[in-house]
Amino acid sequence: MSSHSSPHSSLRSLTLIDTWPVPTAAAAVVRADGTVLGTHGPVGHRFPLASVTKPLAAYAVLVAYEEGAIELDEPAGPPGATVRHLLAHTSGLAFDEPRTTSAPGERRLYSNAGFEALGDHVAKAADMPFAEYARQAVLEPLGMTSTTLAGSPAKDGVSTVADLTRFAAELQSPRLLDPRTVAEATTVQYPGTKGVLPGYGHQNPNDWGLGFEIRDGKSPHWTGASSSPRTFGHFGQSGTFLWVDPAAGAACVALSDRAFGPWAVEAWPPFTEAVLTELRG
Repeated sequence: MSSHSSPHSSLRSLTLIDTWPVPTAAAAVVRADGTVLGTHGPVGHRFPLASVTKPLAAYAVLVAYEEGAIELDEPAGPPGATVRHLLAHTSGLAFDEPRTTSAPGERRLYSNAGFEALGDHVAKAADMPFAEYARQAVLEPLGMTSTTLAGSPAKDGVSTVADLTRFAAELQSPRLLDPRTVAEATTVQYPGTKGVLPGYGHQNPNDWGLGFEIRDGKSPHWTGASSSPRTFGHFGQSGTFLWVDPAAGAACVALSDRAFGPWAVEAWPPFTEAVLTELRG
């Protein structure tokens, strides 16, 4: 599934990353069968993922669930919360500290602390550091040799576009997990829950699955105007994103090394629109 398996210029829309006001950027589009439809930029360059770490961490948590090490509805995190609450950002934990700000299931409070609690929970259950568990459960089987999840499972991952295309193909055609588990992870958990989407303000509802943000009818949003409501994925404050659009039958990864800000709010949706338009031919 190397990026060399298809012509680099096969999707002209990807060259739009050259217009982004960033030092370095790389992007790729991949189908469910692993066919890389196009790449642009240094696909082997290692970028800090920031919160694009979360989908990778969530996948490792779901492997632990399928292996029987944990249950989705067992207690984890603050009192009354479960693994499912933590994955869906409804545990009530604050954004960046292990402090409870609401009852579990009440609000969609996007929480790095929640993913750190998940990492601790899986590490105890599996009797190994979470980063090592994630490596054995997800990174190694997918051949993601340039990816590390050391540090916080919420935000300290480092990866390449080439590696993340492998993960994006897995999300579309699961081999490590039962497809029903991935379907659940990309289906809204605790429907109707309000909350703030970081960088995009209050959303009602603010739909999430298990570790994946779900686009639905959110506006404003970091994907495109014609991205299907079923689109799921994540973006990171380091200027990174990964989306899977089941209606388009493809996924897109774009990594950069400039912190998320107004430039990204402006640049990302037209980029995604151009990719989707080209995919529709």
